[in-house]
Amino acid sequence: MKTDVKTEVTAFPFDDALRATIKGHLDRFEVRRQSDPGSLRHAAVAVAVIEGDVPGQAAFLLTKRTPKLRAHGGQWALPGGRVDPGETIRHTALRELHEELGVLASIDDVLGTLDDYPTRSGYLITPVVVWVSTDTTLVPNPAEVHSVHHIALDKIERDDAFSFTTIPESTRRVIRFRLDGQHIHAPTAALIYQFREVLAGRNTRVVDLEQPVFAWK
Repeated sequence: MKTDVKTEVTAFPFDDALRATIKGHLDRFEVRRQSDPGSLRHAAVAVAVIEGDVPGQAAFLLTKRTPKLRAHGGQWALPGGRVDPGETIRHTALRELHEELGVLASIDDVLGTLDDYPTRSGYLITPVVVWVSTDTTLVPNPAEVHSVHHIALDKIERDDAFSFTTIPESTRRVIRFRLDGQHIHAPTAALIYQFREVLAGRNTRVVDLEQPVFAWK
């Protein structure tokens, strides 16, 4: 008789020990930068680690973009945007975090970065992991953000959090992040997946993970 086995997940207390663990894993992670043929627009997103809806437990911030935006309106996304001239990747992530959610973090709050991820729509995205203090009040910018969500770190640890499928248009696997009955796709799903892997101390690459066709534009 088949029985359901529940996956055991690890709680992530939002404390100095977790901050040190994440930074340590990122320091040891061998970041891979992608070459740019000159046609890609450089962008950065923030994986903002913050205290979650459950007091004392860690989460990261995920937004749903306002449907009024011309590009990718209504889609799930990490806070982020294009790199301005003369701006570093890390400063871009911090600026976008402030512009979209009112979070004022400093360069000292940056714990590290993940691999570059080139998108089908012509962007080269670099994820920047940022530690957000407990006294931060979120102020979403209605011009860009429809809603903001605290995603508990233990949610991305579950065996069924991510799934992979195929599409006729590509030989690459399409990744999906399952969140409360919905599927979040790449690039966001791929970036979250690599963060999950680095959080566990694994050097997993995601550059070959595919996006659904609707995200190719």
